[in-house]
Amino acid sequence: MASVTLFDFNNKAAIDDWSIVNDGVMGGVSRGEFSINSEGHGFFRGTISLDNYGGFSSVRYRFETRDNSKFRSFQIRLKGDGKNYQFRTKADALQRYAYIADIETSGDWETLTIAFTDMYPAFRGRLLDLPNYSGRHMTEIVFLIGNKKEETFALEIDYIKLQ
Repeated sequence: MASVTLFDFNNKAAIDDWSIVNDGVMGGVSRGEFSINSEGHGFFRGTISLDNYGGFSSVRYRFETRDNSKFRSFQIRLKGDGKNYQFRTKADALQRYAYIADIETSGDWETLTIAFTDMYPAFRGRLLDLPNYSGRHMTEIVFLIGNKKEETFALEIDYIKLQ
């Protein structure tokens, strides 16, 4: 099966539809930012603070609901800072919970394959008694860091594909 590029970061990539959501939505003071760096990669970086019961930052890409029934997994090329992140997706714009894959970065460039069926449903850190992600529909993808500690972070993203 052929792959389809969901987003390819480069020096000409329009990232206006990517948005930061920090823990400020619940009173926290963590800070994240997203840009295209000089190498042409998506660059998500910032500082996590536990002040005011905070502790996360995320970058989100929302789009019209798409049919993914021909695909079985995500392929993501990224370079982390050795910290743990989450890759999330939602099947429906009104859905409150997300399907999550935990990512342990190595500090080097790596290409990850995340099977849809390996992504588990959770809401505000709580596992839900629902089936894992079917992959049929998708309307949002998210990279999130929230390791329950104060830290700086930096994640470079080259591309996100469907396989």
